[in-house]
Amino acid sequence: MAATCTHLDTVHVDVTPSSDAGCSECLATGDRWLHLRLCLECGQVGCCDSSPNKHASKHAAADHHPIVASFEPGEDWCWCYEDELAFELEGYTPPSHR
Repeated sequence: MAATCTHLDTVHVDVTPSSDAGCSECLATGDRWLHLRLCLECGQVGCCDSSPNKHASKHAAADHHPIVASFEPGEDWCWCYEDELAFELEGYTPPSHR
């Protein structure tokens, strides 16, 4: 595990979420999720690893987009899958959703 995230150059703090109603892939298939994550490279909204489908981490691995932000109301933390590191981005304000 790294002491600092080595992938901050991939972050786009102005991404447009792929969905404001839930995990994009779960919504398409009628599945359920527990918590949402927002890819800070492309805006894909996926479900967390506690959800049955783990779409956020699958997206990170398949598309090589390592950093997500919590897409839960009131949470402003980020996670780097590759460095296995949680952190906050100074000046980052998560987009609002339902």
